[in-house]
Amino acid sequence: TVGVPAERVKRFGKPDNFWEIGIGPCGPCSEIHVDRGEEFGCGKPGCELGCDCDRFMEIWNLVFIQFHHDEEGNYRPLERKGIDTGMGLERIAAVMQGVPTVFEGDLLGPVARAVAETGGVTLGKSREQDVSVRIITDHARAATFLLADGVLPTNEARGYVLRRLIRRAVRHARLLGITRPFLADLADVIASVMGDVYPELVERQEHIRKTVSTEEERFLGRLDQGTSMLQDIIATLRQKGKAVVPGEDAFRLYDTYGFPIELTREIAEESGMTVDDEGFAVAMEEQRERARAARRDLGYMGDLSTAKAQALSGLSTRFVGYKRTSANAMVLALFVDGEPVSQASSGQDVEIVLDNTTFYAEGGGQVGDSGIIAGRAGKAEVFATVRASDAIIIHRATMEDGSIAVGDIVEAEVDMDRRLAIARNHTATHLLHAALRSVLGDHVFQAGSLVADDKLRFDFSHHSAVREEELRQVEDLVLGWVLADLDVQPVEMSLEEARATGAMALFGEKYGERVRVVKIADCSHELCGGTHVLRTGQIGLVKIVSEGAVAAGIRRIEAVTGRKALDYVRMQQSTLEAAARIVRSRPEELPEKVEKLASELKAREKEIELLKMQVAASHIETLVDNATHIGNSKIVVARADGLDAAALRELADKVRSRLASGAVVLGSRTDGKALFVAMVTKDLIDRGLRAGDIVGTAARATGGGGGGRPDMAQAGGKDAAKMQEALAQAKVQIERMLLQ
Repeated sequence: TVGVPAERVKRFGKPDNFWEIGIGPCGPCSEIHVDRGEEFGCGKPGCELGCDCDRFMEIWNLVFIQFHHDEEGNYRPLERKGIDTGMGLERIAAVMQGVPTVFEGDLLGPVARAVAETGGVTLGKSREQDVSVRIITDHARAATFLLADGVLPTNEARGYVLRRLIRRAVRHARLLGITRPFLADLADVIASVMGDVYPELVERQEHIRKTVSTEEERFLGRLDQGTSMLQDIIATLRQKGKAVVPGEDAFRLYDTYGFPIELTREIAEESGMTVDDEGFAVAMEEQRERARAARRDLGYMGDLSTAKAQALSGLSTRFVGYKRTSANAMVLALFVDGEPVSQASSGQDVEIVLDNTTFYAEGGGQVGDSGIIAGRAGKAEVFATVRASDAIIIHRATMEDGSIAVGDIVEAEVDMDRRLAIARNHTATHLLHAALRSVLGDHVFQAGSLVADDKLRFDFSHHSAVREEELRQVEDLVLGWVLADLDVQPVEMSLEEARATGAMALFGEKYGERVRVVKIADCSHELCGGTHVLRTGQIGLVKIVSEGAVAAGIRRIEAVTGRKALDYVRMQQSTLEAAARIVRSRPEELPEKVEKLASELKAREKEIELLKMQVAASHIETLVDNATHIGNSKIVVARADGLDAAALRELADKVRSRLASGAVVLGSRTDGKALFVAMVTKDLIDRGLRAGDIVGTAARATGGGGGGRPDMAQAGGKDAAKMQEALAQAKVQIERMLLQ
């Protein structure tokens, strides 16, 4: 029926022609392969479809999604079936262009050649090098597109995928001998090849360059940090007479620090050790199981295995709350402790599903509404509103009085004051987004938000701290839009129409066929399903209260509006006036007064440190005279409490200068903590004595750590009460080394 000869249709069993990912939707699949000819084959007898060589290339796969695989291993037919079809564009291009692999084609070829040139390798000469080039090429392309779409490197969800792509590319770059950041250069190549079709690659090119470079540099630092940590682990194992790096240690380096397991094995092997690969695999599987459990908890892809989910099946709630704050509704379902019930009574916590509601459900960064649901027989106070699915809204409430039953007609009334406070913050978030883009540049995109009744939080892409004058410009712009009392116009339209108008969409948000666009004059135009004020003048004052970093390339602003902004300003004013009273000045004179006091305090601290040094220096002769003699060398171990690190180093240096051959260890108790400095003369360094080893021994005895050069090192400890014991251990260590 499709014009394909019967002999070219090959039937395979479930292992090859059934797609599934564990618990969730699944079904049989039909793959389309191209026979590229014997020249691409392995030449072995029996080479045919299914062989691992490059002769038979899969270019298309159609998955017939028709079952749900549950936790018990059953395959239940889905009510709504579908076909998931995927075609490999690069593979089609490779076939049409007659090139051996997709990495020689006109899409990926320029990128692969740039990688090879950077690494100084020739493609086709080494299978291992070719694999690294291809991995870097593929990962660089994926990372570039993710960044263009607004994803940023994080430790969760899409951001985690992006971070792992970059880190794996860097790891394979190391295998090619590339030690400098270079992925930004590849992003430029990708933009030049694909920018005509994907203009966002060019529009966001500078943002992509900065973000990938920052992440790459951070990971290169992590590699150095991981190497140092692994060397410490190996040193500790050696001291214990062990020759295997535990799997949990290798996994911690891999999972927490992104340190590749291959590199762990390589470094361990260089040290004559091995890695517990089985323990690593166990730790990896435990992590995967935690991820699978989290996915199940989220009801991955519509899992309806629980009683609650089954009770919700077929129900839907219509949201009518954009223009109204109260409405009559019918109770469709009730849940107590996650189980369906027909009635909820006074004192019970209950989840209520209505056929329509004025309560906005948490989503898009905006918190859910609160309020009252009341019927003839009882009343419930709603403290949170969430979605069970796109169609179902759940009201989490406490029964205040009487009872509510399934089928009751009730009135759902939103807490209007709280709704307005949330709306002020949401509209202000849109204005802040627009102002940040205006002041900082078009690379600014939302990377997360929280819109509550008491504050707003806005995360955005930017590569450096926002300067104070820039924050003031942002506030001034927003204030201007508020004072202009601009009309806030929410309009529903098709997604295609919204995109045509230039409305800004947020990456990661799900949009249906119809979307809501919130337009504020010419300053803001975004897809948004949240609740907003009618005019910007209703917002009142918008005050930024903090700005800081939350991740590489991600900044966070917190702000307050309306009455909360007034409360904040009053609190700041009260604090300022109280501080002014303490230093006996007027508020406007406070900066000058505080600066003068700080200068005087600094001068006094210097005088105190000088006096401490003079007192300590007066004892130098005594310290040297009381030194322990071992051969021609002297050991000075003593306390000099009250000195900071700089003063302690200076004193130790003066003592060492009086020793022709010797070692000095000084300890100081400062603010309840222990501080140690060790110094060793050159002749003893040549005999194997190291200041870092000595000071490390002392620090560990007080619950701390540290190190430094062979001739000078310092460390700190938490438990200063063990100072004397720590110094004694350091002295024993020095004596043992010198008596060998």
